[in-house]
Amino acid sequence: MSRSPSLPERPHLDLDPDMSPEERLEALRDHFEEVVEVNQKLEEQLEVAHDRREELTDEVDSLERENRTLKSSSLYVATAEEVTDDGIIIKQHGNNQEVLTENTAAVTEDLEAGDRVAIDDSFGIQAVLDPETDARAQAMQIDQSPAVTYDDIGGLEEQTQEVVETVEDPLSDPKQFDAVGIEPPSGVLLHGPPGTGKTMLARAVANETDATFIRMAGSELVQKFIGEGAKLVRDLFELASEHEPAVIFIDEIDAIASKRTESKTSGDAEVQRTMMQLLSEMDGFEDRGNIRIIAATNRFDMLDRAILRPGRFDRLIEVPEPDLEGRTRILEIHTDDMNLADAVDLEGIAAETEGFTGAELASLATEAGMFAIRDSRAEVTMADFNNALEKVREEDDTSGTPIAFA
Repeated sequence: MSRSPSLPERPHLDLDPDMSPEERLEALRDHFEEVVEVNQKLEEQLEVAHDRREELTDEVDSLERENRTLKSSSLYVATAEEVTDDGIIIKQHGNNQEVLTENTAAVTEDLEAGDRVAIDDSFGIQAVLDPETDARAQAMQIDQSPAVTYDDIGGLEEQTQEVVETVEDPLSDPKQFDAVGIEPPSGVLLHGPPGTGKTMLARAVANETDATFIRMAGSELVQKFIGEGAKLVRDLFELASEHEPAVIFIDEIDAIASKRTESKTSGDAEVQRTMMQLLSEMDGFEDRGNIRIIAATNRFDMLDRAILRPGRFDRLIEVPEPDLEGRTRILEIHTDDMNLADAVDLEGIAAETEGFTGAELASLATEAGMFAIRDSRAEVTMADFNNALEKVREEDDTSGTPIAFA
């Protein structure tokens, strides 16, 4: 234990009666300086003592809380099933035991049926808990908009216009739909070969709109334990409802929305349960307000018919491989920041890349740049693009068009 610092010696003033007035004044000045010095030391010690007292107070409070925690029993999570005049019917999580407990006004004044509560060993309600939301659903919310705009997407002008009409317009100007007397489309499904720009369209929506953007992959909804996938779907749509207006993007939706079979394995059954929950949530879109859904898949043939009907996805937009004009525009976008030689003919390159997707054209431009770097040049020439195209074709294992979706 640390000891308290010793107090400074108290100064004393002894005046000789035989002193002259000047000597007495000088003695008083010296005594005053000693008193000021002692006072300063005492103030410093007092400040240190106050700081030490605060530290000890915090330590005592922490120990008291820890002591109370050790003495108290654990609390259990339950759900208030029904609030009646006779009490509250609660169901404890884990064993689904239903118990009628007393209504404590101090804790349950604002309690409603369906709220989560903390109960003790005697089933007394000790606290009302916040609504449960899966942390994985919270993590899927995008806080910052992706740096992708519609101008970064080439060859998909018609598809972009349909996405804007289906997703953005109902959120930004819903009155125009009321004026016409129609319900806005509830969702859009983008389908087509891999690399054609489906995900980029969704990212552009996230950038262009002020709505909350929630992204998830279909495979993320396939969980190990029974009911977890359906619960995650429920939490995602609740998250969207809490942050209206919102856009939900489901990538690779075929992972959970494929055609149902007669398989009786537990894994397939869980996937079908998750899909049933997704269908149920999508049917509620008319009452959900400003929430829109975008989904993408490259296996349109695998999707269950139930998810394709109007009311769930009102627009099925095919995102095909780009044509000559589209490929030229895509090459212009991906070479905009590149130092190209004057002899580079992007339209000629586009004519040589029939069957290429947008992702493959972006890869082609990057590969051409790598050939320039290999030769220690800052300028990309037509020969670099020819070499890149030749390399891509050599790496193709299929007999059809290079790397393209056959």
